[in-house]
Amino acid sequence: MRVALLCLALLCLPLQADVYTYIDAEGNRVFTDRPGTGNAQRLQLAPANSMPAPPPAAPPAVVPSEPPAPAYQLLRILIPQPDATIRDGAGNLIVTASSDPALLPGHSYRLLLDGQALGEPSRSPVFPLENVDRGSHQLAIEIIDEQGRTLERTPAQPFHMQRISLAQKRRVKPCQKDDYGVRPECPLKDKPPEKKDIPLVPFI
Repeated sequence: MRVALLCLALLCLPLQADVYTYIDAEGNRVFTDRPGTGNAQRLQLAPANSMPAPPPAAPPAVVPSEPPAPAYQLLRILIPQPDATIRDGAGNLIVTASSDPALLPGHSYRLLLDGQALGEPSRSPVFPLENVDRGSHQLAIEIIDEQGRTLERTPAQPFHMQRISLAQKRRVKPCQKDDYGVRPECPLKDKPPEKKDIPLVPFI
């Protein structure tokens, strides 16, 4: 038992230290790393049977994921043309858009006038506008999903609304007798009184 403990202690010695053995006064074999004790003899130890640790595994290469392709390749306003001038006395206008591909299921068009959503989203790309104020304005078209999230939007596109006044219309096309009460610029209140025919009195 004592020899086994000594062998275990021998194994725990540093790998680079020399090991010596001798018989003490009681006849026991002693192992030590001190060569000057008694008649100690150096032991020839076999090289340790060890293997180098494997290198750490390299982390898997991270392949950057490509962003998903946009659902629409093209979205534009067809009518009116950019920077167009609209002449309409009532301020009416038709806005038409186009997309490629055509509108997908669950998506809708939405019209923005001067940055504000106008009317309800629609599957139709045609938007009639009425009573647009005189002056310059900005138009844009959005494509939104069922949650109202914007998927695509056109750049803001300017147009100019010119509303001809009634006086200007009358100057361009004067009111005739039958126009009063028919044309907005020719109200009945402005209709001149009709001249009454004076009966002819025979001269005596």
